[in-house]
Amino acid sequence: MTKINNYHVSATPIERTYLVGIHVRGTDPLLTVDESLQELKMLAQTAGMEVVGSTYQIVQKIESATFIGSGKVQEVIEDVQMLEAQSVIFDEELSPRHQRELEKRFGQDIKVIDRTTLILDIFAQHARTREGSLQVELAQYEYRLPRLTRQWTHLARQAGGGGSRSGNAGVGLRGPGETQLEVDRREIGRKIDKLKEDIERVRQHRERHRQQRIKDRVPVIALVGYTNAGKSTLFRALTGADVYAADQLFATLDPTTRRLELASGRHTVITDTVGFIQKLPTTLILAFRATLEEIAEADAIIHVVDLTHSNYIEQYEAVEDTLAELDVPSIPRILVGNKTDKLDNPAEAEDLISRIQLDENYKGKVTLSAINRQGIEALLEQIEDTLIEMTKRVTLLIPHERGDITSLMHNAGIVQSQSHVEHGVLIDVWVTPEMREKYSQYLHIEQEEPSDVQED
Repeated sequence: MTKINNYHVSATPIERTYLVGIHVRGTDPLLTVDESLQELKMLAQTAGMEVVGSTYQIVQKIESATFIGSGKVQEVIEDVQMLEAQSVIFDEELSPRHQRELEKRFGQDIKVIDRTTLILDIFAQHARTREGSLQVELAQYEYRLPRLTRQWTHLARQAGGGGSRSGNAGVGLRGPGETQLEVDRREIGRKIDKLKEDIERVRQHRERHRQQRIKDRVPVIALVGYTNAGKSTLFRALTGADVYAADQLFATLDPTTRRLELASGRHTVITDTVGFIQKLPTTLILAFRATLEEIAEADAIIHVVDLTHSNYIEQYEAVEDTLAELDVPSIPRILVGNKTDKLDNPAEAEDLISRIQLDENYKGKVTLSAINRQGIEALLEQIEDTLIEMTKRVTLLIPHERGDITSLMHNAGIVQSQSHVEHGVLIDVWVTPEMREKYSQYLHIEQEEPSDVQED
């Protein structure tokens, strides 16, 4: 059973829904109104709904009362009645005032949903870990709190899976003169505070793991991309991990991390992160900040795009915009053009990827088919080259008794050669600036050219 704005939607029969888009003259959105409505249709289908019709309105400015204007609202009401739809989804985030007014106009028999609510619902369906569930529940509560109406009473008992995770089951007794809405608002406020505490503990746990990786100097690579670009399929192709992948929006939500060994023997950690989308709700970005910190703390980013999508350039830009909103620093990046197997002519992949204007953070680009594993070796080589570019080549003389450092160089550095000499192990290796500084006491040669040291 699906929950949208505290309404329960049975899986059978499928809920019939009607989509409404809007374009404000003078604005320049990433997608046209038709393209955005097509994406909204995919979102609705992902949520288990049947889209029976759609329309859009071009306006000079957003109408203060009804969002799209009274005349257009009446037109939509007539279409909804004729098509026997049970809900209307607006392709923008509705303000609390717009939500209340539109609910009044459509009546109690028609549910009014906006894009943000729909995405929150999809995230709630796809969160498979306690961390993901906590983050979605927080986003749901924070979004719904200012939108409570009389028909949404006792929301705190039902939203986000019943409230059991946040430890405050049930609604407290009313005080003198309190309305049920006021009781619900107070209860949701308590739940929000508890969820924030739980998520902060998750953040601290992640931070401890991150600091351990930094201590071990294991490079971290983050996979990012528009939802359904094929990140999880690529993650599985690179690591062999048994992760869920499907041809739908937000098929996976919770981040997955695995070790990846490169051809040189160097070990890295690669993380598959949540897919992005245009108009990603601010509440979700805030709730998932603990998870998305993995991107900001990465040593390199692989940005995956679906070359078969008609708006792949706009999708690339939407992801870059979100990364900027998250204050992700200038981390080296690799662009991956995925799904070449679905192109009529795979040879056109290079032309398609070359149309994307890359900034100086991008160190390379690769086209591949993650599902067929074609081009994976080229990507692994590009990862290796990118990591090498971030490192410095040195020769260290490590005492025999410090085998732990020699082992670390093989795991976290890129070893070119190694030999045993009288006073220790002479190792020619690419290391990060931090590693070079940390083990500078063992520095034997700092070089740009290959060493003459003979390999064992």
